[in-house]
Amino acid sequence: MLVFLKLGGSLITDKAQPRTARHAVLARLMAEITAAIAEQPDLRLVLGHGSGSFGHMEARKHGTRGGVQTVGDWLGFAEVQAAAGELNRLVADAGRAAGLLILNLPPSASAVCRDGVITSIALRPVELALAHGLLPLVFGDVAFDETRGGTIVSTEDVFAYLAQVLRPERILLAGIEPGVLTHWPGGQIIQRLGPGTAPAEIGGSHAADVTGGMASKVQEMQALVQAISGLRVRIFSGAEPGVVRQVLLDEAQPGTLIA
Repeated sequence: MLVFLKLGGSLITDKAQPRTARHAVLARLMAEITAAIAEQPDLRLVLGHGSGSFGHMEARKHGTRGGVQTVGDWLGFAEVQAAAGELNRLVADAGRAAGLLILNLPPSASAVCRDGVITSIALRPVELALAHGLLPLVFGDVAFDETRGGTIVSTEDVFAYLAQVLRPERILLAGIEPGVLTHWPGGQIIQRLGPGTAPAEIGGSHAADVTGGMASKVQEMQALVQAISGLRVRIFSGAEPGVVRQVLLDEAQPGTLIA
């Protein structure tokens, strides 16, 4: 069974404070992943994480998502990669400390985009890592772009590209919000969304997110479940201890199902 799991930037960092990781949360989440794999040895996992208060703040400052053209833009491009990589190292180290066989695969090393859309990314390393019992780790990162010069790719962008070939059974997006809400803040959780349905008011975030926030995430996942037969996507909160493990094992169904 192949599952993609994203640990959202809102979950593993304080998005209101620059470069502030939630180390205790990271350690707990990795322990839950380790426990789930121990209980279900046939579980194969591609792990991803958001950039939270590391990459998003730098990307917003430099306007990297919209394009990279000038010398100053390219300096910003490198700064965004460095910030995203700083958090990535913390995530990888937390995973290894929990006993996970992490293989780090930065998207910036192989992804190429055209006008913000990934057109190629190295698939074979991911396939070989899974075949040998390793846990590939990807994340929101910078990428070269044939139209814009450079841009930002989200973890969902990377997952969507990989899913077309790897065909996971489930994509799990664990953040701080309890699910997709009818409106933000304070809305009700929408328990299920089909490929073509979404409330117009979805959106909003408590902090900077240069990759479009919840509305963009929902639309991308809706398109994916329409393209891949049988795929289920769940958007939920990983803030409560034990929930990520339960969702990985399909023992709990919190948040919003897109199917």
